Amino acid sequence: MITEEEKIGIVLFDGVCNFCNSSVNFIIRHDKKERYKFAALQSDLGKMLSEKHGIDQSKIDSIILIDNGNVFVKSSAILRITKNLNYLYPLLFGFIIIPKFIRDGVYNFIAKNRYKWFGKKEACMIPSPEIKKRFIS
Repeated sequence: MITEEEKIGIVLFDGVCNFCNSSVNFIIRHDKKERYKFAALQSDLGKMLSEKHGIDQSKIDSIILIDNGNVFVKSSAILRITKNLNYLYPLLFGFIIIPKFIRDGVYNFIAKNRYKWFGKKEACMIPSPEIKKRFIS
């Protein structure tokens, strides 16, 4: 039996990070086939999926992609997400040829400074009614 998790890509994100919330809104706008669903890492589902897939939230606290039972983190998650977006965004997947330690180095630099540069919320975002169906709980 195929689970819902295997039919769609699930994007786990830091629900209190303004940059992460903006990234989720960007994905929603450019994911016309509604391939991705979303859950905050801080949610019960986010914690449960992290535990189920062996994700240590103390080491990975920004964007995680669970797709077809595979887990992708950091730059690999971002690049794999772009494969299913509209316009020319799938071309960004070509950056996968850059060695992971370089891609993740850039990713880690941005992730380390995201609260300082973009701010932080006190609580996870509450999606508008029109995009609420894209969030799972």
